[in-house]
Amino acid sequence: MELDALLLLSFGGPEGPEQVRPFLENVTRGRGVPAARLDAVAEHYHHFGGVSPINAINRGLLEALRAEMPGLPVYFGNRNWEPYAEDVVAQMAADGIGRAAVFPTSAWGGYSGCDQYAEDIARARQATGEAAPTLVKLRQYFDHPLFVAMFAEAIAVAADSLPEDLRGSARLIFTAHSIPVAADARYGPRLYSRQVGHAAALVATAAGYTDYDQVWQSRSGPPQVPWLEPDIEAHLARLAEAGVRAVIVCPIGFLSDNIEVIWDLDNEVRDQAQAAGIAYARATTPNSDRRLARLARGLVEELRDGSAPDRVAGPAELGCGFGVNGAACGSSHCVAVVTPAG
Repeated sequence: MELDALLLLSFGGPEGPEQVRPFLENVTRGRGVPAARLDAVAEHYHHFGGVSPINAINRGLLEALRAEMPGLPVYFGNRNWEPYAEDVVAQMAADGIGRAAVFPTSAWGGYSGCDQYAEDIARARQATGEAAPTLVKLRQYFDHPLFVAMFAEAIAVAADSLPEDLRGSARLIFTAHSIPVAADARYGPRLYSRQVGHAAALVATAAGYTDYDQVWQSRSGPPQVPWLEPDIEAHLARLAEAGVRAVIVCPIGFLSDNIEVIWDLDNEVRDQAQAAGIAYARATTPNSDRRLARLARGLVEELRDGSAPDRVAGPAELGCGFGVNGAACGSSHCVAVVTPAG
């Protein structure tokens, strides 16, 4: 497939106190979220001066992508804040771009991890009209060798930050954004949660761990709606009761240190650990690591050449099989979990 450009497509975030509430209204539009809930979440952003780190991180990634693919124009657009995807796609059309690959800042399947990005692409093309370039979303990459390597290295760095006498006994905890149980079942048999579990197993193996925990975080919505569990705070309380003295938390579900990472993990969970007398270390996310740009270049090359996806083979006991299954998540070029092999 011939490509004229690459579009880095992300979530977006406010870059000043006056932008926080409009940004949150964009995020939650049409979902009937109470104003009190928006006010509570807004305080998380105001704790950091009303600035989300995500746009600055993505600008760094944008420069890394341009350095990694010097012959390919690279654009950057967001779903919920400037630069909006609709405006960027219009600029791509004005620049004469006919077909571009889209690299989303999510490695996962399911609605919010994949299908919603496909909706962003469709909405941006519709807003641009007949002149809109063809946009092809790159595949999911939760099992890519570079994805695994970046998180495994981050775990090692985090472990080294713990007191030396506690490093060997520290409990490794993988965390990802929780979603409603019904949403997890929407795209096949536990598509998103199985992908997270598979990636956690790959990273744990690469980091040299045979035992670890997988938990969830940042749930929202009414309490009567079941979400993926266990929640990280409840799990940490159980570890404290069991006498665990040190933990390493790896936010495997996040590609960048966004507000949910730096608020939920670096504030609330860290404070909980310290109050319980547990030494706490948090692994970083890829952010604008040059290897993430190399990962994106590899996905572009797969699309151009029609070559087989570059993946890490998982532990045999998982029995996870993966294949191209565009119907599962609304994308014509997308990798999703399918029926377990064998």
